[in-house]
Amino acid sequence: MEVYLSRLRAVMSFRDIKENLNKPLKYLVDRKYPNKTLKTNFLCLCLESLSFIAGIMSIFEYNGSAIVAMVGKNCFAIASDRRLGVQLQTIGTDFQKIFKIHDKLYVGLAGLATDAQTLHQRLVFRHKLYQLREERDMKPETFASLVSAILYEKRFGPYFCQPVIAGLGEDDKPFICTMDSIGAKELAKDFVVAGTASESLYGACESMYKPDMEPEELFETVSQALQASVDRDCLSGWGGHVYLVTPTEVRESTLKGRMD
Repeated sequence: MEVYLSRLRAVMSFRDIKENLNKPLKYLVDRKYPNKTLKTNFLCLCLESLSFIAGIMSIFEYNGSAIVAMVGKNCFAIASDRRLGVQLQTIGTDFQKIFKIHDKLYVGLAGLATDAQTLHQRLVFRHKLYQLREERDMKPETFASLVSAILYEKRFGPYFCQPVIAGLGEDDKPFICTMDSIGAKELAKDFVVAGTASESLYGACESMYKPDMEPEELFETVSQALQASVDRDCLSGWGGHVYLVTPTEVRESTLKGRMD
C-alpha cells in the first residue's frame, strides 16, 4: 500500500504533495481519478505502480556487468568488469564473469549472477560429456549452438543471462558471438558486447576498433574500451579481467581502474 501511495505522490506536483502529504489513500485516489469507482481507481493505481517499478529496474541490471569480446589477427580478447553488486550496493570487487571452456574457447556471462553461475555449471557439464563421446574439444560454432539450445529450452522460464562467446576455430580463425536470454544469436566479425555498460561499450569499441590488430594492440584497445565504458556506468566497474588468446598462448591480465 505504501508503494502505491508513494507512486501517486510522485506523479503529483510538489504543491500537491505539500498540501496532501498526510491525506488518507482514499482521498489521494479520488483526487487522481475523480470519475471512477474506488475499486477501479485502485486497479489503475496498481497498474501505474507496476509500470513505474518495471521502468526503473530490469532483472538484467540487478547485479550489473560489462563484457566485451573483440577480434584481432588470428587472436581474440574477451574482457569483463570485476564488480558484483545489488543494484547500487557493491557486494564484491573481484567477481568472475568470464569462464574457460577449453584453451581456445571462453564464455562471458552478463546478467543475473546466480543464473550465470547455474548456466556455467550446465555448460561445463555438457562440454565434458561432448569430450567423453567425441574425444575432442568443442568448436566455437558448435558451442554457440549448444548455448543457444540450452537457453531456448528454458524460454518460458529463462536464465536472465546474456552470453558472450569467443574462441579460435579451424585454422585459428577467431569466432565471436553474443545472444539474448532465449538464445537468439548475434554473430559479428569485429566485436560484441553485453551487460549494463553495453551502450557505452558500443560507442567506445566503434571508435577504437581496427581490423587485423596484433595481440598487443588488441589488448590495449579492449582494455581502454572497457575502462572508458565502466566509468560511465554506475552498476559495473572496479577494474577488469582481460583474456588475450592466440594460437600459442593465453594471457590473463587484471586491470586496475576507478574503485568506486
